Amino acid sequence: MTLPSFYPIFDDVRWLHRTLPLGVKLVQLRIKDQPQDVLRQQLAEGRDLCRAHGATLVVNDYWELAIDLGCDWIHLGQEDLDTADTPAIRAAGLKLGVSTHDRAELDRALALNPDYVALGPVYPTILKKMKWHQQGLEKLTEWKALIGDIPLVAIGGMSVERAQGAFDAGADIVSAVTDITLNDDPEGRTESWLKVCK
Repeated sequence: MTLPSFYPIFDDVRWLHRTLPLGVKLVQLRIKDQPQDVLRQQLAEGRDLCRAHGATLVVNDYWELAIDLGCDWIHLGQEDLDTADTPAIRAAGLKLGVSTHDRAELDRALALNPDYVALGPVYPTILKKMKWHQQGLEKLTEWKALIGDIPLVAIGGMSVERAQGAFDAGADIVSAVTDITLNDDPEGRTESWLKVCK
């Protein structure tokens, strides 16, 4: 299965109502600091919305809920890997994406035979405080050489204007967060993304 090359990440299912009708086909729900009942409701709604629109939903972190709700994809950060039961995730048939920042983390990810590898932040990001400030486009090229046919996701400080540079450097997929959510016209920005990520 070839994944779409545009991969927005949202913190609330309301964003899916706004962007899936525009043609988004790969999306992540990364919901933080919500009670379990709200999480379950958001993820179930996101699952159903994505299926109705022929899109792929990736659940960030909450692998037990993802299994329980019959979701198809899970994304795990390095901290999540410390506690996640990856054999259970695989036994449930979920596909797996993993965040990486350095070679040790990449080796750890590759040992899990992931369905995609994410590298970030490619550019400085305002989204979260990280010890990695900026990986740069060269790191994308290096990572792609190391992972071969596994899809490579570029994340962190990505914008419509920077997308082509990431693709040229070796990324298969470009992920956006604040470039959409903080834009004055999120729908218009999403449409611009879809044009550059053909």
